[in-house]
Amino acid sequence: MSEPLVVGRIGRPHGVRGEVTVDVRTDEPESRFVPGTALATDPVTAGPLTIERKRWHSGRLLVRFAGVGDRDAAEELRGTWLVVDPGDIPPSADPDDFHDQELLGLAVVTTDGTEVGLVADVLHHGQDLLVVRGAGGEKLVPFVAALVPEVDVPGGRLVIDPPPGLLDES
Repeated sequence: MSEPLVVGRIGRPHGVRGEVTVDVRTDEPESRFVPGTALATDPVTAGPLTIERKRWHSGRLLVRFAGVGDRDAAEELRGTWLVVDPGDIPPSADPDDFHDQELLGLAVVTTDGTEVGLVADVLHHGQDLLVVRGAGGEKLVPFVAALVPEVDVPGGRLVIDPPPGLLDES
């Protein structure tokens, strides 16, 4: 896997001194967002960005990057993805631990073999949700073992066992 891994996305500015909110996309924010750490970006032209200071405020991560001294400069970074090289992340000992990028593009089928679509996105809203896009439109599938009994990254597929109504047309 050579694609960079997303660890966060820069959100709106916070205050007037260059702080930004960061939508955290890693299980290890305390080790990823350490002052002095340089993070690559997507788009590449926005970075690399070096963390000057970080703090938690009302459950949100606030970060100040070196050289970003005011609200206008912070606003220019909004929407920028913060990424790391996959080689910098030690492999997980948990066989059921996946990075978002590993799931994107996997073919989704039900346990009886019915094709549902492709994983288009992974949302992290208290519970991880797979956004599955197919002929029937977009469906949200909770990413839990009871509903997703098999993930075959090398084989390019993900098997779901949807309860009644989950895949019905809206």
